[in-house]
Amino acid sequence: MRDIDDTVVAELTRLRESIDNIDAAVVHMLAERFKCTQQVGLLKARHHLPPADPSRESRQIARLRQLAETANLDPAFAEKLLNFIIAEVIRHHETLAGNTTAHETP
Repeated sequence: MRDIDDTVVAELTRLRESIDNIDAAVVHMLAERFKCTQQVGLLKARHHLPPADPSRESRQIARLRQLAETANLDPAFAEKLLNFIIAEVIRHHETLAGNTTAHETP
């Protein structure tokens, strides 16, 4: 970096390393979440339950908005993120529902 004080560069590097660590943690947490939702999808498919559960989704959105407010995060952003995740989960559940027999155990 050109003509920037070394302490500023060091602080920027430290902050960016923290961001990288947080990003890695977020990815791992999402992976764990999707492992759980995959199990939910298999259970729903085996028992012919609908892939989506609008009432649970509404409760989860309200819950996440509250958590976001408590954490000083924009609740609208948190809701958009959860809606994106929910849409992906539903897509996975729909796929599983179409492949129920391939996932059933004898």
